[in-house]
Amino acid sequence: MNHFELFDLPVALDIDLATLKANFLRLQQQYHPDKAEDKNQAMIKSSEINQAYKVLSNVDSRAGYLLALKKQDYHLDQSIGDFEFLQSAMEIREQLDEASSPEDLNSLKVEVQQWMDGLVREFKIDYQDEDWAESRDTVRKLRFFQKVMNDILKAEDRMLDDEDFDLDDDF
Repeated sequence: MNHFELFDLPVALDIDLATLKANFLRLQQQYHPDKAEDKNQAMIKSSEINQAYKVLSNVDSRAGYLLALKKQDYHLDQSIGDFEFLQSAMEIREQLDEASSPEDLNSLKVEVQQWMDGLVREFKIDYQDEDWAESRDTVRKLRFFQKVMNDILKAEDRMLDDEDFDLDDDF
């Protein structure tokens, strides 16, 4: 059973994330080790459910998994060779390093999401056309932007924590 089947979802890049989460929670309850007679088997199943949920939760790993189902996921860890993309990626990283306000981060988040949306469109076309080399290249780029998005979210959390910190606060 593949990850999509496990969560009763279509094998596709676009999935309903609310359904994924609801089915995840239902399965976690069903296979919770504290409720099972065979605790070892339940732990194994629970771990499989967690891993499948993690893969399907993000578009980059979901796209890579779709390639894996077609046995086309090799060399996804190779470097990106697109010079123009790398230049843009460096500029975005610099913007993140220089961001000094929540507004800066929000603006950058919008830009990164636009990049990711474009890459999702590219992946769908390449995947449907079975252009595996381009599909793999797009997954690499999606992975880069997913990491950037995660870093933006961490930077937002740090800024919020810093704003909430006040030396006059009682501890």
